[in-house]
Amino acid sequence: MSVSRREFLQLMALAGASNLLPGSVFAMNRKPADMYELPRFGNVTLMHFTDCHAQLNPIYFREPSVNIGVGDSWGKPPHLVGKHFLKYFDIPADSAAAHAFTYLNYTDAARLYGKVGGFAHLATLIKKVRAERGENNCLLLDGGDTWQGSATALWTRGMDMVGACNLLGVDAMTGHWEFTYRDKEVLKNIEAFKGDFVAQNVSVTEDALFNDAPSFDDDGHAFKPYTIKQVNNARVAVIGQAFPYTPIANPKRFIPDWSFGIKDAEMQALVDQIRAKEKPDVVVMLSHNGMDVDLKMASRVSGIDIIFGGHTHDAVPKPSVVQNAGGKTLVTNAGSNGKFLAVVDLDIKDKKLRGYRYRLLPVFSNLLPADAEMQAYIDKVRKPYADKLNEKLGVADELLYRRGNFNGTFDQIICDALRAESDADISLSPGFRWGTTVLPGQPITMENVMDQTGTTYPETYVREMKGSDIKAILEDVCDNLYNRDPYYQQGGDMVRVGGMDYVVDPTAKAGQRISHMTLDDGRAVEAGKTYKVAGWATVNSVAPGRPVWDVVADYIRAQDRVRIKKLNTPKVINVKGNPGFGVL
Repeated sequence: MSVSRREFLQLMALAGASNLLPGSVFAMNRKPADMYELPRFGNVTLMHFTDCHAQLNPIYFREPSVNIGVGDSWGKPPHLVGKHFLKYFDIPADSAAAHAFTYLNYTDAARLYGKVGGFAHLATLIKKVRAERGENNCLLLDGGDTWQGSATALWTRGMDMVGACNLLGVDAMTGHWEFTYRDKEVLKNIEAFKGDFVAQNVSVTEDALFNDAPSFDDDGHAFKPYTIKQVNNARVAVIGQAFPYTPIANPKRFIPDWSFGIKDAEMQALVDQIRAKEKPDVVVMLSHNGMDVDLKMASRVSGIDIIFGGHTHDAVPKPSVVQNAGGKTLVTNAGSNGKFLAVVDLDIKDKKLRGYRYRLLPVFSNLLPADAEMQAYIDKVRKPYADKLNEKLGVADELLYRRGNFNGTFDQIICDALRAESDADISLSPGFRWGTTVLPGQPITMENVMDQTGTTYPETYVREMKGSDIKAILEDVCDNLYNRDPYYQQGGDMVRVGGMDYVVDPTAKAGQRISHMTLDDGRAVEAGKTYKVAGWATVNSVAPGRPVWDVVADYIRAQDRVRIKKLNTPKVINVKGNPGFGVL
């Protein structure tokens, strides 16, 4: 492998941002993996990845250009983008780290550094850490959203990812999109998983218990609430916190016997119980709350040393330190799509956490060789679907991405396809944060479409809706995103809209954030007028239409070279100077 001087300097910048020693950075006469050398510290190592969304192979993934924080979240992680992010975390511009953590100069940088993630490359990095620290001195944690997000995960009902995580050696995990399979499928997958599935905030409903539904314990937990792991000479307690709003954000009909919630009072009681009964050296929470919720919970619940967070896909290079009644808690978040591996080394002595070293390492697939055993597994599970996955539907005329508070270019394709299918005035598409990126000039494959649409409730619909109802939907989702109380946020992005523009004020009160709704032809959307609206992924009912991936695939096939005529992004007001607002 050869690199230019510019590439070499960028790789050095990455090493610096990752807190590597100067003597261990990747040099032109050394192996690519040398840039991942980590100086040893302490006696316990915890590794964490989250929100991989079933991406077994390396992918492109553009970080958001808009991640607006309001109220107490203004200007604080994770609500920083672009140059503001680089300044806050002291990351050099035009570096490999800048590419990994921001959207800046994305297309050119992606072509330079290549794809990220991939379980075979992630496995290589994990095995390297284990070999250096000692197998018995390490713990690997998975924050959930692992069984969903790809075609093969959908078609195997998540079982391909269970096998991959077993091979990776995951010790414990929690969940969210895991619960979008049927309850019996969830239990089947958990039984096949060799680690511990933990979730203290998921209970069996009283009605279900009355009808003899199974529970993990007499307290009605649906799953094991925590697990104790012996790591080196230390006892590590891992408490699970599944996504608290699962039955609201996703179909409750799939998991009718289970209830969810934040439940910080129950969390405090459990932490106190574990501290008294289990005598752990360190207590960690494996969370799928979303980072803002984790920060608030850390201020209210004492006795947790570290929160390994997920759900909001925020890649944050340094932990936030939150003070609470019992001391302090470190709050982390490790990005998404298998793009990062968090490594925290702990110095534990005399039942106390004396110090830590945290690194969030980008997984550059060009710089980490594929683990042969994992790659063989991936090839095997994908082989039956290869022809369908690799079908070329068209070519991207521009960068296609999703992630960001408002509309992404791939979202626009989905919205345009829905409108074209049913000749609708307006289309709505969920603000999911999962979905990979396609570079300009690259083929758009069926796998790319499935990366954006692979859910267990993909049916499309067409409805007659009044303008007032459309505004109510936008206001409701906007409140989920910009409510100043994190406990009222659900962690997704704004619903994507096709055929319509609007003005949004994230700083306004609930019900007053959306205004000036207009159709593409300039006509105002009137409150009392009825419009034809197309959409997909209904939560509370089963829609009658074709799966959205078929609608989108047909739309792309008909174009060959996919061009977006108009990107329906809203006009965002009152965000001047907000470090979470970049380019739309």
